[in-house]
Amino acid sequence: MNKKARGSILLLITSLIWGTAFVTQKSGMSYIGPFTFNCIRMLIGAIVLLPFLKLGKQPDMDSLLPDERRRRHRMMIRGSLSCGIFIFLGTTLQQIGLIYTTAGKAGFITALYVVIVPLSGIFMHKKIRPTLWLCVALAVIGLYLLCVKTGFSIQPGDLLVIIGAFAFAMQIHAVDYYSPKLNPLMLSCMQFLICGIISLPFMLILEQPSIGPIMSCWPQIVYTGALSCGVAYTLQIIGQRNTDPTVASLLMSLESVFAAISGALFLSERMTGKELIGCVLMFTAIILAQLPPLNELKARLGKEE
Repeated sequence: MNKKARGSILLLITSLIWGTAFVTQKSGMSYIGPFTFNCIRMLIGAIVLLPFLKLGKQPDMDSLLPDERRRRHRMMIRGSLSCGIFIFLGTTLQQIGLIYTTAGKAGFITALYVVIVPLSGIFMHKKIRPTLWLCVALAVIGLYLLCVKTGFSIQPGDLLVIIGAFAFAMQIHAVDYYSPKLNPLMLSCMQFLICGIISLPFMLILEQPSIGPIMSCWPQIVYTGALSCGVAYTLQIIGQRNTDPTVASLLMSLESVFAAISGALFLSERMTGKELIGCVLMFTAIILAQLPPLNELKARLGKEE
């Protein structure tokens, strides 16, 4: 098997893990609160990544001068805090939202970050290609069909997941900024650790968890912590090394499809015809948002020939 095919398979597995994790996240809410669930699974994710940290080690660290090393360490602290806070906001809102909405809908709404990321780039003085405005229109219509009930009301769970998608978009911007400058696996490990630490006081004060309920949903916690946080992120890093960025994004956006399928299979969730049309429109927007401009695509095809 060549490197490109292997990379694509790893990214497909990544999207499968992330998509099915919505089921375990939702079912876990039957036993413990969202802060307890997030705190434990994030700490597990950080622990799982520890053996892989050397894979992302920057080769020039040993040759850096002391001042540059200290600068890198300060940057790691800033990056870890930024990513950790945003991932805390995103996962917490998503986790609370899952109490009130379905895993399938949450998967599609969360995937909106793919459109939000380039849109929010406007405030960072990044150019926005015209196709993206079509994606926004499709996503808004799809979101309306998926979430808005009669009387223009949005269910509380759906609204929380929508706000969470914006937090995930900010986390992606933070990763995009810090990851090229730092050890990406260390950054990932630290963001999970910080997210878990921030969740801890909320867990103790608001939920006062006990061992019994935690042990009752241990499989769900381990799946989302070890696999969704730890393994899936590592597979993403490895898979993207030999995969075209556009192809990688398309494969990972299948997370929303796997969320809907797994919700139907394991939680007996059903969507109405209106909601299904909304999912199709949102998925179309996600795909179009990640396709390269036409002139760039033609240039790539010309090089391959």
